Amino acid sequence: MKQFTDQIGITHTFNSSPKRIVSLVPSQTELLYDLGLENSIVGITKFCVHPYHFKSTKKIVGGTKNVHYDKIRLLEPDIVICNKEENTQEMVDELRKICPVWVTNIATLDDNCQMITDFGRIFDKRTEARKWNDKLTFALSDFKNFIKEIPVRRVAYFIWKNPYMVAGSGTFIDELLKLNRFQNHFATKERYPEIELNKIEEVGDLDLILLSSEPFPFKAEDGYEIAKATHNAQAILVDGEMFSWHGSRLLKALDYFKYLHSSI
Repeated sequence: MKQFTDQIGITHTFNSSPKRIVSLVPSQTELLYDLGLENSIVGITKFCVHPYHFKSTKKIVGGTKNVHYDKIRLLEPDIVICNKEENTQEMVDELRKICPVWVTNIATLDDNCQMITDFGRIFDKRTEARKWNDKLTFALSDFKNFIKEIPVRRVAYFIWKNPYMVAGSGTFIDELLKLNRFQNHFATKERYPEIELNKIEEVGDLDLILLSSEPFPFKAEDGYEIAKATHNAQAILVDGEMFSWHGSRLLKALDYFKYLHSSI
């Protein structure tokens, strides 16, 4: 019998390593795959697009905010993987009637490392988890050497339209903005505040407007309206997966960030 405590402080007891996993977080589905747990994953969301073949080999149980509890129950999972930001408290409470629900909470790079370590311990993939953390540590060190010569730029990171919403503090996006020497225009706001374009200039001038590809799929034309409200700051489309997905995706994100800086 083993006990583990998740990232919201809930302690779970397992008689053996969970063998049947339902993952309701796209980035964590990818991580579980990268840890060698493909055969243990029995259920995913419709947004779990990596790896690509999972959409035809795994049972789709709904989205990240709404799931089909009966479908999950029929899969007889040993554990459901959720995330504090991606999934709702109501979902977690209902899912706990089926099996243990492990909830992650990722706002920093250290949180990300801890999640990988936790998964390694829970699923008897300690060696694989250590390898991933080692790769990420090395890649982060390399990126920090790269980025130290890049000037600080003042940015706003848009995630939604109608109403406009941006990334604020306490988010993994904000953590990666800091890593990139992007000074978040809305770092004084919590989480994902709604904003009015005609008031955005009150905080000061922007160098860049970052328009995310998810959850709202911004297009180039969306940047024109925002740019006009920000003294024509440069608006660029960015890959939302690279800025918001935690887990093993961070390794690809660091290469993407180098490309992004070279193209600005």
